[in-house]
Amino acid sequence: SGRWGENPKFEIRNSKSVERGIMNQELNPDRSGHLDVNDRKIWWEYFGKGDRQAICLLNGLAMHTKAWYGFLPLLIDEYDVILYDFPGQGESSKEDEPYFIDEIARYLALIMDEVGVEKIHPMGISYGGFIALEFARLFPDRLHTLVLSGILASREKLFQMYQDISLRFYRGNEGEFELYTHYMYEKIFSERFVKNISDEQLAAMRQRFYARYIDYRYCLIRLTEAQDPFFANIEERVEGYRKVTAPTLIMAGAHDRAIPLWQQEKLTEIFPNSRYELVPESGHVVYIERPDIFFPALKAFMAAGSIDFEMPTGEAAS
Repeated sequence: SGRWGENPKFEIRNSKSVERGIMNQELNPDRSGHLDVNDRKIWWEYFGKGDRQAICLLNGLAMHTKAWYGFLPLLIDEYDVILYDFPGQGESSKEDEPYFIDEIARYLALIMDEVGVEKIHPMGISYGGFIALEFARLFPDRLHTLVLSGILASREKLFQMYQDISLRFYRGNEGEFELYTHYMYEKIFSERFVKNISDEQLAAMRQRFYARYIDYRYCLIRLTEAQDPFFANIEERVEGYRKVTAPTLIMAGAHDRAIPLWQQEKLTEIFPNSRYELVPESGHVVYIERPDIFFPALKAFMAAGSIDFEMPTGEAAS
């Protein structure tokens, strides 16, 4: 999950509020660097002065920190932001060796120590949701809140089949990998979204994804394979998740076909202080498809520090 790649340039068409704030805005982190951990270099960025609460936006599988830049203006007026690239992503090192989800979650704690942040609002969408789950289990006392989207924490045969076919594409030849870009975007986006963008824009997205990863397919393989040990003892992990008392918001795209709603709904049975919200007319990548709902909801939830907040309704479909 989480394979959409670079931040598309057309998301502003979906939200007037985004359009007002993002065009031509140059963003640079206030602090950034590489964390040296066990011969790996993990790239991190910090936006803010350290005098406000911080949120960490956790990458999807094929993302990198700059994929978030188009959306940061929706957050940095009120919150500091931490971004980091997982192994095999962006500016982090790209060793061809096993990666582990709990290990990637521990990197966030080390980055927080580096920048002097005691508590965080982790927001994990798709693959980043696995990282958020593990951070919450390992460091429950370092949570303000927890936000999950497009993710599951149960052993599901259909998800295993989805993972296996993705790995076949990654391990295939260049033609098969190019074919995967068509399969992927058909799977993760909603009807509303693909109707609002042109075929040329979708083609450009596919090309960017292909160009970024054609020589680094092993990174996609290693990150995806990290899901195997994660799910191998998921029952034990879930016992840890049940102990997380921080307010937890689960925002699911109503039209998500990558992680079906019945899989996401199970999270509410695990997290004792959780709220489940459906985001209308959205597929798997809610923050891209409905920024008019996703980011106002995120800010309202973090400001309340509680699942008792008013869910925004977003803008009328155009």
